[in-house]
Amino acid sequence: MLAKDYNDLNIWKLGIKITKEIYTITEKLPGFENYSLSSQMRRASISIPSNIAEGFARQYNKEYKQFLYIALGSIAELETQFVLTEELGYLKEKDETELKEELRYLSRMIMSLIKKLN
Repeated sequence: MLAKDYNDLNIWKLGIKITKEIYTITEKLPGFENYSLSSQMRRASISIPSNIAEGFARQYNKEYKQFLYIALGSIAELETQFVLTEELGYLKEKDETELKEELRYLSRMIMSLIKKLN
């Protein structure tokens, strides 16, 4: 079955789920991080489903793939920010393990879609 709209896509749905989880996680960060690490993590997470949606709305597969690659970049950015939160001692690794797995799974799903669009 082909998706009729971006919100039918499992990758978009997972992107939204991850974004909501990021908002919950960033609430645990110190208040002085509100305008730096917390904000950056939120922006990176929002970028994932946003780029999936925008790419879906494009007319050509080449454009769609470009937006999917941007979403992959945002996933890598978010994973890097998790490393920082761990190394700074803000969050425990166990708090993030499931979310890291979801990000890796989403990356694989997006790569699979990119291959199908080729």
